Amino acid sequence: MKKAKVNTEAIDSTELVMALDELEKEKGIKKEVLLESIETALVTAYKRNFDSAENVKVTMDGKTGQIHVYAEKEVVENVEDQKLQINLEDARKINKSLAIGNVAEIEIIPKNFGRIAAQTAKQVIVQKIREESRNALFEAFNDRKGEIVSGIIQKADGGVVILDLGKLEGVMTVKEQIPTEKYRVNEKIRAYVLDVERGVKGAPQVLVSRACPDFVRKLFELEIPEIYEGVIEIKSVSRDAGSRSKVAVYSPNENIDPVGSCVGQKGIRIQNIINELNGEKIDVIEWNEDPAIYISSALLPAKVMAVDIHEDEKFAQVIVPDDQLSLAIGKSGQNARLAAKLTTWKIDIKSESQFREIMMKSQGAEETEENEE
Repeated sequence: MKKAKVNTEAIDSTELVMALDELEKEKGIKKEVLLESIETALVTAYKRNFDSAENVKVTMDGKTGQIHVYAEKEVVENVEDQKLQINLEDARKINKSLAIGNVAEIEIIPKNFGRIAAQTAKQVIVQKIREESRNALFEAFNDRKGEIVSGIIQKADGGVVILDLGKLEGVMTVKEQIPTEKYRVNEKIRAYVLDVERGVKGAPQVLVSRACPDFVRKLFELEIPEIYEGVIEIKSVSRDAGSRSKVAVYSPNENIDPVGSCVGQKGIRIQNIINELNGEKIDVIEWNEDPAIYISSALLPAKVMAVDIHEDEKFAQVIVPDDQLSLAIGKSGQNARLAAKLTTWKIDIKSESQFREIMMKSQGAEETEENEE
């Protein structure tokens, strides 16, 4: 469709353009997006303040800041609605090339529209700028899910901890905090980005954690170059935050010792991670495709005598020396529980004496059945 424009005095908005340029530089919001939002807001402002039923189009020049308001009218033979239509004769006074079915754009300058536009559209424009800023922040932080971020504690009153991450706040719920840690206002800490959500008012909210197993996994990636490069793989992590973690590592390269690489010379690599976790103990064990070997390693520091595997049930019966039973189970069952989580196997631990007693009772029962027969 061909269009024609009637040039009249434009509304000057050079200050607004300068503001948009600054916003694009400072907040990274595209100027084109803001211009589109402003134009939409000005259409709303015009219709609301002039009670107009016209088809209105508003454009803003991104370089000069000039604002133009157009009444769009369809070119017809017989006008039935003067607000929406224009006859062919009048249309050709604007542009001789216009024909039936075309749209004529007739520029208009409503009285006091500059003032009305500034007053009415301002809130809408500011809101859109906020939305775009929030969207930009959301996208930026959404790409950082699964990463570690640093922040300054703003709030720590025994409940939710709030971190200043720069442009956004990080929220660390009680569940995601390490129970043994004390958080203090203005203290700088690191945390793992669990998720990025939109808050009640649309502002992005970054959910962070120091208690999740993936925080330990990511710390290993940052501290151990071989893991970051993919030479060593972390197969599994189980964790009792603040107390103990178990990390299973593996390397397809037989010349690389995955456990030794992670621990480092004189334990310096693993110590950096332990320091970050404020003394949390970390067992680094070598993953093995043989579940019996893997489960034995997972129960370290306890020594294992034998492992009886039941593949169908994914159940393992483990026998340990009598003096190793409490170590294998751990305080409050922690070692056995972490080993089960690490391997994803159900593990039942018995001492050598307990196992022999069970076997003797079993044999006695069998002999009794044979005698009765």
